[in-house]
Amino acid sequence: MSVKDNYKNVQASVKKACERSNRDSDNVHIIAVTKYVSVDTAKEAVEAGIEHIGENRLDEALSKWEEIGSGVTWHFIGNLQTKKVKKMIHAFDYIHSLDRLSLAKEIDKRTNPGEYKKCFVQVNVTGEESKSGLSPEEVLSFIEELKNYPSIEVAGLMTMAPYTDDHTLLRSAFRKLRELKEGIEEKKLSHAPCHELSMGMSNDFEIAVEEGATFVRIGSSLVGKEK
Repeated sequence: MSVKDNYKNVQASVKKACERSNRDSDNVHIIAVTKYVSVDTAKEAVEAGIEHIGENRLDEALSKWEEIGSGVTWHFIGNLQTKKVKKMIHAFDYIHSLDRLSLAKEIDKRTNPGEYKKCFVQVNVTGEESKSGLSPEEVLSFIEELKNYPSIEVAGLMTMAPYTDDHTLLRSAFRKLRELKEGIEEKKLSHAPCHELSMGMSNDFEIAVEEGATFVRIGSSLVGKEK
């Protein structure tokens, strides 16, 4: 199937998930994760109407950014080394993997004066050793510390759920992140509106949407996997 057909299918699945949870599908943004596909396939995604592109392989991402340009919203969704912030900061609208103050300091330093970078704080909800991110207990104090970095706006929270067919476990992880987000949102921190939830991938995005995801990160189900 073409990327356009895949996109229609993903949109339909998002809409059904929203109907099941009494949500407006306009509030769910589909990020096409193009890290495993060519520039041409990424362009095909944009031509299909996709407005959000996600990447985590920096050199390949920047080559795609140069080809496609700023007509779409760019998301950096993988682990970000502090030393690479300078190289990528101009190209990405959102960073989904803020999990330490050293990275916050570098993002703040490299963002143009008077501007700000929208970031998701990455949370390791289930405590898996293989995954990056703060523990749920660390999130609030970390976000409060971020007030010292005026170029950073905490758009929301992000997590990577376990890769499993256990829907109960997945739902629990997504719900916990939503509850964390709501708790921070209620504090009305000027630097951390925290309205968004980045969670859900090809295998679990429908459950994530049912639990409140506002950004879902879809790779293979949307653009395939060429590499």
